[in-house]
Amino acid sequence: MRLVIQIILWIVIIFLGYQLYSSISGPFEFNKEKEVRYQKVINNLKDIRDAELAHQEITGSFTGSFDSLVRFIDTAQFAITQRRDSVYADVEKNKAYGIDEGYFITESLIDTLSFTPVKDSLYGNTDRYKNMMNVPIKGVDEQFKLEAGSIMKNGSKYSVFKASVPKEVVLSGMDKELVYQEKQANTVEGVRGDEVRVGSMDEIDTNGNWGKSYDTGKIDQ
Repeated sequence: MRLVIQIILWIVIIFLGYQLYSSISGPFEFNKEKEVRYQKVINNLKDIRDAELAHQEITGSFTGSFDSLVRFIDTAQFAITQRRDSVYADVEKNKAYGIDEGYFITESLIDTLSFTPVKDSLYGNTDRYKNMMNVPIKGVDEQFKLEAGSIMKNGSKYSVFKASVPKEVVLSGMDKELVYQEKQANTVEGVRGDEVRVGSMDEIDTNGNWGKSYDTGKIDQ
């Protein structure tokens, strides 16, 4: 009986030890994998934001269509300009005050020197923008949700956009309880809320909802 009791105790000890190890290593491994996945997703969201900002600069508004955004990148060009300031005497004002010189007028002229393709300026020699709409997680066949519209602020109309994906899609296949906890996260250095997003449909905002570590490249992929 003593041998049987000892065996049972050892089984209990091993089981409890495994449970303790799992309770520590589980969240650690989850957080490690989570950060890698977030970094990949955020890199794509940054590419989407760059494309949208270029679209707004050239066309005057954002777009809610990935097809039109990719076509835009394929064909659009940035104008390379140069500013020239001209200064000359304000004859009428000087005459009114009875002086020869004293008041001057400054005019700024913008010269267009050349054009450069948007895709070269934003993405170099790569064509990664053609896949930026896809959530870059292995085993996940989803696209980011892209929205665009306008809002009124202080009597003026502003164009807005938002690209997003639910956290549960990004963390697909991982521990459901830890995924649920992550969806409630609201830490400054993490990804806030239940989705990973850039932009907003409610505010004039082109920022993402992630911490600085995802912008400084500290997360190993």
